[in-house]
Amino acid sequence: MSASLRTLAALAWRDSRLARRRLLVYMSSISIGVAALVAIDSYSANVVRSVHEQSRSLLGADLSLSARERFTPAIDSLIDSLRRAGAAVGHVTSFQSMTFVPGKPGTRLVQVRAVSPGVPFYGTIETDPPGRWTALQQGHSALVDPALLIELGARVGDTLALGYARFTIIGTLRNVPGDVGIAAALGPRVYIPDRDVAATRLVTFGSRVEYETQLRVPNPAALPAFVAAHRTLFRAAHVRARTVDDTERSLTEGIDQLDRFLGVVGLVALLLGGIGVASAIHAYVEEKIDAIATLRCVGATSRQVLVIYLAEAVTLGLIGAAIGVVLGIAAQLALPHVLGDFVPVDVEARLEPVAIASGLAVGAWVAGLFALLPLLRVRRISPLQALRRDAAPAAQRRLWRDPARLGAMLALAGSVVAIAVLRSGGWMRGAVMSLAVGAVLAVLTLSALVIARVARRVLRQHWPFVVRQGVANLYRPANQTRAVLLSLGFGAFLIGTLYLVQRSVLRQLSLSGGSTQANLAFFDVQQDQAPGLDSTLRAAGFPVLQEVPIVPMRIAAINGEPAAERARTHPSWALRREYRSSYRDTLIASEKLVAGRWFSARDTSGGLAPISMERDVATELGVQLGDTVTWDVQGVRIPTVVTSLREVTWARFEPNFFVIFAPHALAGAPRTFVLLTRGATAAAR
Repeated sequence: MSASLRTLAALAWRDSRLARRRLLVYMSSISIGVAALVAIDSYSANVVRSVHEQSRSLLGADLSLSARERFTPAIDSLIDSLRRAGAAVGHVTSFQSMTFVPGKPGTRLVQVRAVSPGVPFYGTIETDPPGRWTALQQGHSALVDPALLIELGARVGDTLALGYARFTIIGTLRNVPGDVGIAAALGPRVYIPDRDVAATRLVTFGSRVEYETQLRVPNPAALPAFVAAHRTLFRAAHVRARTVDDTERSLTEGIDQLDRFLGVVGLVALLLGGIGVASAIHAYVEEKIDAIATLRCVGATSRQVLVIYLAEAVTLGLIGAAIGVVLGIAAQLALPHVLGDFVPVDVEARLEPVAIASGLAVGAWVAGLFALLPLLRVRRISPLQALRRDAAPAAQRRLWRDPARLGAMLALAGSVVAIAVLRSGGWMRGAVMSLAVGAVLAVLTLSALVIARVARRVLRQHWPFVVRQGVANLYRPANQTRAVLLSLGFGAFLIGTLYLVQRSVLRQLSLSGGSTQANLAFFDVQQDQAPGLDSTLRAAGFPVLQEVPIVPMRIAAINGEPAAERARTHPSWALRREYRSSYRDTLIASEKLVAGRWFSARDTSGGLAPISMERDVATELGVQLGDTVTWDVQGVRIPTVVTSLREVTWARFEPNFFVIFAPHALAGAPRTFVLLTRGATAAAR
């Protein structure tokens, strides 16, 4: 370092002694933004790395083939060819059923997963007592979620009834790779041997079952090409093929979206801190005019004075960013414990040098740029101001014409746009966000100017002294009206936006919108259970608001073209999915007819059963009014005609459906029911 630079650094250090603590408090305003960026980026990187390292364990295999019905001979032949090529093959059969412990009161809907030996091929299922997974295939054994034992009042060693079969509970599940903790909210998991499925007699005609075949292959790198080559076959057979890459991609997409959203929030917090930095430096420069003028009197050039105070600002900004980095690391280490139940991998918290360096650099850069704008004024401070504070040259009053100031403003705006684009993951989103932030800042700046002008005009001499001084400070030289209004207004903008988004989401999902709106639902009610449940609810004072039938089905053909052939030219998720449809002759509150006519109770529409389709799924299928759709309803073909299209509000707490049938069309189909009721209090429910 040259002698002149050492001298300037020493002057900067000495000058900051009296205001160092106060400036550090102001500079720490960027710490929260930097902490948010570092914590979010570090945790996201930890999760992505953990997903990459554990993706094979999450899937449990190199390749997974699954379907809602038994595999076709073509799929079985393909699996046999892989087995002959050296692949290890395992099977998982999943379905839901009621279960109970003989001699104990109560029943529970559970998720049954019947597994063959060797499954999963990767990853370890942890049990309590340890090592019970290997004993599952010995005898009629079952492993269950701990919650099931609590709900049924059972313990390890008791007998569990599933259909006509009985299983000995040999342990509980502690950790299942790929399953998040909240998965048990759909029903506790029960693992049994695959060979015992037939003994339960629960998998019969019309049962809703998922069949999965897992494969471990000698050359996993060739699987993406293999899946691509057989994609048409898989679509025709309604088989979903997943590789390790697919699992990793599906998980990291959601993580990336959350990272971008939270990163934008952290960026706005960082910009708010930058405004605080600019406000602090502006006030600091006003206090230092005498000292700066004295330095000019003893020979300091305007550039040297700028370097002194810019060095102070950048150093303190760097310290503030470093504090944010430390806070961000602390938050990152805590996040795996807070979000552990919602992430399907074991996240190992590691320091991420890239996230730390980028957070530190962005924080220091933002602090330096926001500090530079008010600091450019020191170049215009005249030596004469050591004697007369108001002896500012004309150039001091025309800062908006200063090329350096205009360049700094452009650099600041460009930096904000660039960071917004990088954080949001796209040019369009980053540009829109930058325009929104710029519009807010422009409105707040204009408001500050209006307030200052109004304050000057409305001030009256007969007002009390304290009031006159307070109002006059809004427009006097060195006033902080604009800085304070920008800080408070931008902070209110951030908090208000997040609050409005929260209220909007909660309003859509609110279950307490009216005295007649349902807030309690009973699912999977069988035909013979519905009358008894209805009577039980009414006897307890709960009104039965809706009793909705549900019939599972698939599309067999559209306008006479089989779904398998149509999928070759018009591939769509809507052709492959299983539909859970209903029947009724009226619209409900969450629906609006947008095309066609609603059918009457006995409408036959020329011998075909009339249906109403949700508008978006009809568009996805390429179906219009008057088109015919043939449905496979548990082995029975039902031809229908589309007579209307609906717009559905899916966020409403009501049973909404893609397809509604005329009542007579599904009168004889096997079905379950959903019953909706309302309880006045949580205790009553």
